[in-house]
Amino acid sequence: MQKYTKEDVLRLCKENNVRFIRLQFTDILGIPKNVSITISQLEKALNNELMFDGSSIEGFVRIEESDMYLYPDPNTFVIYPWRPIEEGAVARMICDIYNPDGTPFAGDPRYVLRRALKEAAEMGFTFNVGPEAEFFLFHTAPDGSPTINTHDKAGYFDLSPVDLGENARRDMVLTLEKMGFEIEASHHEVAPGQHEIDFKYSDALDIADKIITFKMVVRTVAQRHGLHATFMAKPIFGEAGNGMHMNQSLFKDGKNIFWDPQAPDQLSETALQYIAGIMKHARAIAAITNPTVNAYKRLVPGYEAPVYIAWSAQNRSPLIRIPAKRGLSTRIELRNPDPTCNPYLALAVALKAGLDGIKNKLQAPPPCNRNIYEMSPQEREELGIASLPGTLQEALQELSRDEVIKEALGPHVYNRYLEAKYQEWDEYRTRVHQWEIDRYLATY
Repeated sequence: MQKYTKEDVLRLCKENNVRFIRLQFTDILGIPKNVSITISQLEKALNNELMFDGSSIEGFVRIEESDMYLYPDPNTFVIYPWRPIEEGAVARMICDIYNPDGTPFAGDPRYVLRRALKEAAEMGFTFNVGPEAEFFLFHTAPDGSPTINTHDKAGYFDLSPVDLGENARRDMVLTLEKMGFEIEASHHEVAPGQHEIDFKYSDALDIADKIITFKMVVRTVAQRHGLHATFMAKPIFGEAGNGMHMNQSLFKDGKNIFWDPQAPDQLSETALQYIAGIMKHARAIAAITNPTVNAYKRLVPGYEAPVYIAWSAQNRSPLIRIPAKRGLSTRIELRNPDPTCNPYLALAVALKAGLDGIKNKLQAPPPCNRNIYEMSPQEREELGIASLPGTLQEALQELSRDEVIKEALGPHVYNRYLEAKYQEWDEYRTRVHQWEIDRYLATY
């Protein structure tokens, strides 16, 4: 992660003819927001003197307490590469949100993650994450609105000309690299029109910032190719959905503490405790990592998405997979998150769950190296393999019972998040959907 000072930002803006700066943050649902300022206001912004009205942002504050301060993080400074410098470049910084009294705002998702990282740091740990975000590229209608008509008939790792999204994906990679991303791989995914671009792991705060930036870049570049990019978890019935696997590891004194070359599977006791913590809290975590009604239509057997709470170093059916590489690359892969989640909150609750496992020396069950999808319910019950929630409502109920995950979010975010998500669930629950019309209208 780059390290910039206030002076670096001022210098880079002058050298690159930056005329506008977008000060960016997210609401509790992970939706990016921004305030655009001119270069004349940059120094004021870097001195943390800019206010905005927080009452209009989802999950922030009430109208009678609306003044909030933006504290730009210089390390997140980047110049958007799609505007010619000679016309006046546009740059971006991601901000932390502060109260008028100078204290961090409890409803800022970035602060929620910072708080979890502080707890890990007090235990001597650095939390590294590598995400694998999937997305679909669809055609747009003549009026520009998105459709679910895919642009190709390709499959996993297919090459062009079958993969007609290759040009768009190439431009996405080049744009991301110009913005400081180290791209490790990009390829077509399982479903027609589905793609994945993987970038190098980093510390969790940097990765959460990058996930927000990544989604914005993908959608911007897709639009320039006449396509619509969506990170919706399950846009097409009968096809695989969009996941965002989260590879996680803890480092201490520069060493990966998940690696123990003398242990079975070369996984340390700390790694197994971390796995146990994730598994213990997995049903509550799902309310954050899979935050939409639609998310639970991805988490069904048969489409490579995890359904069952187990772990393995040998197959991909459980919730947690241990990739083969060891040494510094030893990590756990949490497979249920999808890219509609707020990455700050998702990483905070995953870390908090793992730390709970370490603090309380929880014991992970034996790995499950069989295909869980082929087991009978009785076999799963005998092995103690539970399921993830089947609906958003069930996940929210689990969240309300899990004090560790509630603590990770903090009272403000927890209460506002629950309120917003139950409203979403009720809107879905009370709406009459096309499936019901097709199934019942003529029959009854």
